[in-house]
Amino acid sequence: MVGVVGLEIHAQIQSTSKLFSGSHVRFLAPPNSLVSHFDASLPGTLPVLNRRCVEAAVLTGLALNCTINKKSLFDRKHYFYADMPAGYQITQQRVPIAVDGILVYSHFEGRKRNQVVTKSVKIKQIQLEQDSGKSLHDDERSQTLIDLNRAGVGLMELVMEPEMCCGEEAAAAVRELQLILQALGTCQANMAEGQLRVDANVSVHRPGEPLGVRTEVKNINSVRHLAKAIDYEIQRQMEVLQSGGTVLNETRAFDSKSGFMPEPNLPPLFVYESEASVPGGVDPAQAVVIDRLSTQLPELPSVKRTRLVETHGILQEHSFTLVVFQEMWKAPEKKVGQIVKEQDLWMINDKEELQKICQRVVDSHPEEVQIIRRGNKKVLNKLMGEVQRETKGRTDPVKVRAILEKMVS
Repeated sequence: MVGVVGLEIHAQIQSTSKLFSGSHVRFLAPPNSLVSHFDASLPGTLPVLNRRCVEAAVLTGLALNCTINKKSLFDRKHYFYADMPAGYQITQQRVPIAVDGILVYSHFEGRKRNQVVTKSVKIKQIQLEQDSGKSLHDDERSQTLIDLNRAGVGLMELVMEPEMCCGEEAAAAVRELQLILQALGTCQANMAEGQLRVDANVSVHRPGEPLGVRTEVKNINSVRHLAKAIDYEIQRQMEVLQSGGTVLNETRAFDSKSGFMPEPNLPPLFVYESEASVPGGVDPAQAVVIDRLSTQLPELPSVKRTRLVETHGILQEHSFTLVVFQEMWKAPEKKVGQIVKEQDLWMINDKEELQKICQRVVDSHPEEVQIIRRGNKKVLNKLMGEVQRETKGRTDPVKVRAILEKMVS
């Protein structure tokens, strides 16, 4: 039996405001401090589309060789969740902004892991949609708190066809997508901050037979965890089938809680091929024009790796490492140590300094500390995220967790 993997990736669009409102977007802002009337679904408020988000989706589609739909539509996807205040999410399920793309990625094989294998996966569609709010469960008090700061933040959902066979391939595809989004400037793709979240659809079957029943592994927030979760699920399904059992479609309950209908408050979204095709009465400067966006495409990671190999005669596997060192190419006269020092990239290993940073975070989040002490250990992740934000990711999460657990115990 072999595994079959498809991915649904939610990428937070790099924008200072939300998809349909002027509310600011900022990680770890105080709860409910970045919420407009529209975000909270108060009566009488209408959506206003953020053009920056549309351009980001088109630019991403162009980089992935997608067909850009000149006319796309918005839908309402209905939910029954507290963190969706309107009871629905605005998305583009029926006619998305981009379709039929391809992502080319590479990963290492061979006994010494030095053989570069290049593969590709089809991109079924890219659609614009809103993010939801966040629920915080307090088990001790039997209550749920809602933070709507994230509600309405612009997302691109990229749907990859089920053409990968294992966790390693899926992880390699996500890593390549991260590099592309970062090069484009359309998404920072920081998984630790929830800017890139992955749902994996996994099934197994015998070669030559129809695809098996799939299960969905949701909201994976690191590439390493993605590979492990997929391989675990493939192995679990194989064991179930080999023992005579049946794999259950564990997404049915989710699907039964949602339905689609046209979004009545938003007209069709038009994208124009060139400024000459923009109709009279529409300001070309305010229109989304494909030709104009095409000129903004930077050198993509795969092209850069090929150029390094062909120009400098280096090994293909070394080109991957050299692209992780992009700053060195921007300033070739600088040494590695100088770049690391200037950009403050050193890992913080000094225990005393780590304790001071953790103490500041604990002191500035008394409510979260009380929730943790009442038994909700999940909130510790928020404090860890704040430490990572303050140190720009230059700390060992294992060490940080150990220090925080002592401080809040």
